[in-house]
Amino acid sequence: MKTIQEVVESTVRKTPFIEEALHEKLINVSSLARVILPEVSRTLKKDIKVGAVMMAINRLSPASELRIRKNIKKIAANLGDFIVRSDLCDFTFKNTPTLLKEIAKILTKTADQNDAFLTISQGIFETNIVASKSLQAFIERIFENETCINSVLDLASITIKLPQNNLEQSGIYYFILKQLALGRYFFTRSYFYNK
Repeated sequence: MKTIQEVVESTVRKTPFIEEALHEKLINVSSLARVILPEVSRTLKKDIKVGAVMMAINRLSPASELRIRKNIKKIAANLGDFIVRSDLCDFTFKNTPTLLKEIAKILTKTADQNDAFLTISQGIFETNIVASKSLQAFIERIFENETCINSVLDLASITIKLPQNNLEQSGIYYFILKQLALGRYFFTRSYFYNK
């Protein structure tokens, strides 16, 4: 039979950012205990008091943080390329019976262009096209009879090639994107302070 400590530990470890925030003392332990109490009670099939969950949270060892960081470092050492693209434009069109024919024209035009960026995502009601700025005029021309819901220019994208084993470590995307966001934050601050 599982103990309260084991259930609380597995519940918290499912979400690495909660585990990290606890380690950094950014989360109110009693609030977290109230949030996870129903899951702990359901797993143990009995009523548990909030105080017992709080004590279990407080007993969590920071070794788990070291375990996560070690796994993340191992995965980060094997990361593939980071590809940054700029001068992108984003168009969102309402889905119509003629839209697919126009999309086929874009695919035909870009088939031989190795340097053009193009991604198309079709939803139930709308289709999103992200393309290189060099395709902007062409897209605007061939979709002139379609309903453009939104367009955004001067975008950039980051593509990260992750290893196959990235699914084995929960939270890998969180840690990578957090590092990118922190790097941007510190770069921006130092840029403005040095001006």
